[in-house]
Amino acid sequence: MLVEKNVPLQAFNSFHIVAKAHALVRIASEADLHALLADPVLRASPKFVLGGGSNIVLTGDVKALVLKVELMGRLLLMETAKDFIVEAGAGENWHELVAWTLAQGYGGLENLALIPGTVGAAPVQNIGAYGVELQDRFDSLDAIDLQTGQVFTLNAAQCAFGYRDSVFKHGPGTAALPDGLAAGGHQLLGLKDRCVILRVRFALPKAWKPVLGYADLDKKIAEHACTQPTAQQIFDWVCQIRRAKLPDPQVIGNVGSFFKNPTVTPEQCVDIIARDPKVVHYPLADGSVKLAAGWLIDSCGWRGKSVGQAGVYEKQALVLVNRGGVDSPFGATGGEVMTLARAIQTSVYERFGIRLEPEPVVV
Repeated sequence: MLVEKNVPLQAFNSFHIVAKAHALVRIASEADLHALLADPVLRASPKFVLGGGSNIVLTGDVKALVLKVELMGRLLLMETAKDFIVEAGAGENWHELVAWTLAQGYGGLENLALIPGTVGAAPVQNIGAYGVELQDRFDSLDAIDLQTGQVFTLNAAQCAFGYRDSVFKHGPGTAALPDGLAAGGHQLLGLKDRCVILRVRFALPKAWKPVLGYADLDKKIAEHACTQPTAQQIFDWVCQIRRAKLPDPQVIGNVGSFFKNPTVTPEQCVDIIARDPKVVHYPLADGSVKLAAGWLIDSCGWRGKSVGQAGVYEKQALVLVNRGGVDSPFGATGGEVMTLARAIQTSVYERFGIRLEPEPVVV
């Protein structure tokens, strides 16, 4: 285990914001974590867990000890009567895992293709796209407690998944698990910065069925005259759709969708439709209505606008970008990104009465 000092983080965050880690440790095995926790100074240090850096906005140098997760490996762990149970290390690239599962004949993750980031970050954010969320395919995960060194396992209920949310995004006392659920005999509240996810297991259905119903996918079905697409076809279509709408983080710095799609009551939606009939909205099973945050932002005239080197992407208003280049020392700062984000939030609230919530973690 090597502690690196003053490590540039521009290449380790998909916004490519210039910042440094005062100290960084690469975690390539459980042994690295046990060695770290055996050091009394490192054990007592505040820690920041870094996966693919695809969901963070750095607003300055990181003073906490950065744990760069590089745990690899993927395999078919077992089969049940209904599912293939696939396990992957937390440091694996998410999109590459999705492609690998399909190559092995295991469908179920295809709607989540091309989402940036790592496997370990996926349950933290409960990633989702085109009608599928990670929780729909989740089996369990293993993590290590950064205070005790104990390895523990969590099922879906214990992860307390919500819309782009989980127990890993909340500090102690802020997100109690439902029904007093616990792991390892201990009540879990918030696990933010308290553990490192080691590996994640997915239950991929043997009786696979396509998840469709989104306009972009419906267009692909009509375009190809294919009413019963395969998992591979859906994977290919999702990749085409995302590449047409979203910038490649290796070319234009970004974190994908910057804001969550807000949900409102049916009454609120009727009120908004009365004022703006073109509002893009989706009824949900619980009776609430999801609004397209990108449409709200676009309607407020933000597409293509900038604050310093931080801008709103011309092809998709939900995406904020770094206009300064992925290698430039003069690109967007975290301050510029957040100033732009707050201005968008104010604009949308003043017009629609809706408060947009950012998806990425601000560090």
